[in-house]
Amino acid sequence: MSEPITASVPVSEIGIRRRAATSIAVIGNPNSGKSTLFNRLTGLRQTTGNYPGVTVEKHSGTVQLNDSALELVDLPGIYCLGGFSADERIAVDVVLGRVDGTAPPDGLLVVLDATHLYQGLYLLQQLMEMQVPLVVALTMTDVAISNGIDISIEVLQRHLGGIQICPVVATTGRGLDGLKAALEAVTGATAPALPESWPELSTTADDLAGKMGGHLPRIDVIQALIHPESKRAAVLDKHLDPETISQIRTRLFGDEPPQAAEARHRYSWVRSVLREAQRQAPLLDRFGARTLRWFNRPWPATIMFFAVMALVFQAVFSWATPMMDGIDSAATLLADQVSSLLPPGALSSFITDGVIAGVGSVIVFLPQILILFLFIIVLEDSGFLARAAFLMDRIMRSVGLSGQSVIPMLSSFACAVPAIMATRVIPNRRDRIATILAAPFMTCSARLPVYALLIAAFVPDESVGWFNLQGLVLLGLYLLGILGGLLTAWMLKRSALRGPKPHFALALPEFRWPNLQTVFIKLMDRARIFLKRAGTVIFTVAIIVWALAYFPRSVDIPLRLSSDISQAELTLVGESLEAEKKRLENTAAADQLAQSYLGRAGRLVEPVFAPLGWDWRVSAAVIAGFPAREVVVAVMGTIYAVGAEAEESSLTEKLRSAQWPDGRPIFNLPMVLGLLLFYAWCLQCAATIAIIRRETNSWRWPVLAWTYMTTIGYVGALLIFQLGTRMIT
Repeated sequence: MSEPITASVPVSEIGIRRRAATSIAVIGNPNSGKSTLFNRLTGLRQTTGNYPGVTVEKHSGTVQLNDSALELVDLPGIYCLGGFSADERIAVDVVLGRVDGTAPPDGLLVVLDATHLYQGLYLLQQLMEMQVPLVVALTMTDVAISNGIDISIEVLQRHLGGIQICPVVATTGRGLDGLKAALEAVTGATAPALPESWPELSTTADDLAGKMGGHLPRIDVIQALIHPESKRAAVLDKHLDPETISQIRTRLFGDEPPQAAEARHRYSWVRSVLREAQRQAPLLDRFGARTLRWFNRPWPATIMFFAVMALVFQAVFSWATPMMDGIDSAATLLADQVSSLLPPGALSSFITDGVIAGVGSVIVFLPQILILFLFIIVLEDSGFLARAAFLMDRIMRSVGLSGQSVIPMLSSFACAVPAIMATRVIPNRRDRIATILAAPFMTCSARLPVYALLIAAFVPDESVGWFNLQGLVLLGLYLLGILGGLLTAWMLKRSALRGPKPHFALALPEFRWPNLQTVFIKLMDRARIFLKRAGTVIFTVAIIVWALAYFPRSVDIPLRLSSDISQAELTLVGESLEAEKKRLENTAAADQLAQSYLGRAGRLVEPVFAPLGWDWRVSAAVIAGFPAREVVVAVMGTIYAVGAEAEESSLTEKLRSAQWPDGRPIFNLPMVLGLLLFYAWCLQCAATIAIIRRETNSWRWPVLAWTYMTTIGYVGALLIFQLGTRMIT
């Protein structure tokens, strides 16, 4: 079990470190700017862990104040204290002090979106019932002003019993000094006044909490009254007369459902406050507002969605090429330098063919991965992904899911592991499992190096209208993954996970400029994770593969090579002699690789993959990539560096020149297309399998996912190769 995380930060030039003794929970509605504000306050002083006993991550960081330091805990966004999804429940439980091993927060930083006060004030009323010190950060104030929304802070504070309200712009940092001063004063501050929306409920809660003798805090008493099916309600009935509790509920709620009665009282108060505290100019007279409203319509939004996606995939190839060429040249130069300094042998091959060729062949794709992550982060922070979820809701309903599944599936384009964890926002277990099993089909960043390698090698770099053909092929592979995921969800929702169609409600955030600091922090975090995998997992696999491909060394092959070269020197001269020497060296290298441990293992499994057009080298690389698909390119780089055509400098050129013993090219069009489909649909990621097991609490679903995805990947590659070969011949 994880212990609560306490971050520390340097506070003076002489190295004194001040530890945060006070914990403040940051809570608010989804898309309210909460995480942007958290990143702005804590900067790089952040840590990540897990709450004890659950899989939900805990993000905490230290904010440095004038005379103290506070620990901020960034909680998942919620709309009310009656959350249903896993993320919502953990946020509520942390705020109410229900998580074992985690102390309740000393205060709350409530984040309200100035453009959506109607939803934010509902949650704020419930939090005021806790009677703990709190500060309100009013975000998006710049957007509110541009939208013609005028908010009177004084009136709002008067209705909230004098709670400190700090207008801020998290993206620029404006207003943070005032917020920090308010946070510094929160320690030891008095609890806010009870909300005015439902005095009878507050009075009843005080009375019952007193009778409970400390067995149930007043906020839990309120939740027990409003949610009679909850565990808190059972505690209330245990210590007090159930008949009395029933009469109290009848008096408070009448014939209404308790949650409906609460909503009616609280929203009635919200409307009365906003009538006095908020003035809004007519938006229809503003050109920018009319434009945004136009983009919220189905057809314009759909066109914009696909245009943005096309731009992303074009950029992945076009923008990254110069940086990739630079990394590739640097790796080649480094390998040449090492080769020139070391004598031929195992050590030279280990460094150049194992370390540099293996890890370097993956690092070269870092620019493409960072560009993809950059787009995803910007689209998320700008509010575009939330609109994509709303836009795709109708399509998702056709396969039995809702728009709640869209954001986890879109997140899978970066990595399936956090995307599967993001399914916790889906309250229905059937819908959540269907989304979990569909998410691995989305093209994650680990597939991108394989796609980039094969597309660059075998798809012409030509223009098709305004677009690049390679970018269009990459877009097609992403769409193929989406199709596989949607069909999987459709089949599951009509068989093992049959159930009613889910409901979906979403408050669309305003379009806003992403915060550069937040984008930078997230992007560097993704880069760190990728490089860590390249430096640990991929490096380890590359070294193992090099050893398997290099040993055992045959003494007969070098002797035969020397004899053949001597014979060639007797009959050939000039360029003919050099060409023959290269051919003999290539043949000897291939023979040496074929008799190695890796060659023997590859030939053992070759019959299984031969119907797909794969030789033993491709088969060995694919099998090595089942624990983590990102190592496939490194394995290919090592295999072809050790035993492929010696005169080819890049892995792309080596693949193009790879041949069967009879001289036929191994990588022909049907084989490459089948290999691409295999990687689009096959589940090659031990981390994804492990997270499916953890999130579903069963081995049934990860085993089903691996078997199903591997089978359809194999069958798809088989059909493409066999039918394509027949069409060509």
